[in-house]
Amino acid sequence: MQQMLPVLSITIMVVALVLVVLGVRKPRPQVVIEERLSQFGHRVPTLEELELQQPFSERVLKPLLRRLAGMMSRFAPKTSHQRLRQKLVEAGNPANLGPAEFTGLRVLLAGGLGGLLFVLFLMSGSSLLYLILFPAVVGAIGYLLPGIWLGTRIKRRKTAIIRALPDAIDLLTISVEAGLGFDPALQRVVEKWDNELTREFGRMLSEIRMGQSRREALRDLAARTNVDDLNVFVSAVVQADQLGVSITQVLRVQSKQMRMRRRQRAEEQAHKAPVKMIFPMVFLIFPALYIVLLGPSVPIVWEAFVR
Repeated sequence: MQQMLPVLSITIMVVALVLVVLGVRKPRPQVVIEERLSQFGHRVPTLEELELQQPFSERVLKPLLRRLAGMMSRFAPKTSHQRLRQKLVEAGNPANLGPAEFTGLRVLLAGGLGGLLFVLFLMSGSSLLYLILFPAVVGAIGYLLPGIWLGTRIKRRKTAIIRALPDAIDLLTISVEAGLGFDPALQRVVEKWDNELTREFGRMLSEIRMGQSRREALRDLAARTNVDDLNVFVSAVVQADQLGVSITQVLRVQSKQMRMRRRQRAEEQAHKAPVKMIFPMVFLIFPALYIVLLGPSVPIVWEAFVR
């Protein structure tokens, strides 16, 4: 009997330990009830509620712009639609506007500004010339303003990409020489900076992860940006990938060329500075200088001529 006591004690301890563990893990009835109530109490929002949760521009403005663009698309050729799509892509898809929404925005601004001015002149009792000429001019300006804004945005974005490209290629070259592959090195560049170029690089890496080949992703990158320096870089990398050339050597050459182009652009801007300073000097600085120097002598000369 005394020999069975240790075995019996161990058995009782194991059973007690199992019961304690089960007691701890077993959820309390109140917790179970709350979990079930939360499952049944969660209500899936309806389609109307989901639509109301969207911003005003998505619910009202964009459908209106699409309808206006649909009315105007009958008179516009398809080539203009494709050119506008390319411009929007080069601008970075501002506000996620498509060609239809952008055309509708143009029509809306032209009709809104022209119609508002027409109503104002009509209420003031202006002549027929004012009722026709000025609203037409203002409507034309309203139609052209989005295009001017888009062109300015494209130019600013391309300038930002050109400025960021040499430093990005330098870091890419250093990372590849340190032993990283091309894609991980490009990911390091994306993590280092946040600008127009790195966002495009990030999009390219996402396309590669989704199954697109590196060559196609690079070509799409060049088509989206339409920057000459970036096109040269993409062509060199694609050609090196096709021919099996060492990517490190290609990146080293491209890095040197990009730094040289940046220096040449800086010298070009420095040479243009004197020409740009001529007009402010002639129309602003010289008149003020003449007034300061010759102004006190004007009354004396005037009195001499009067006498």
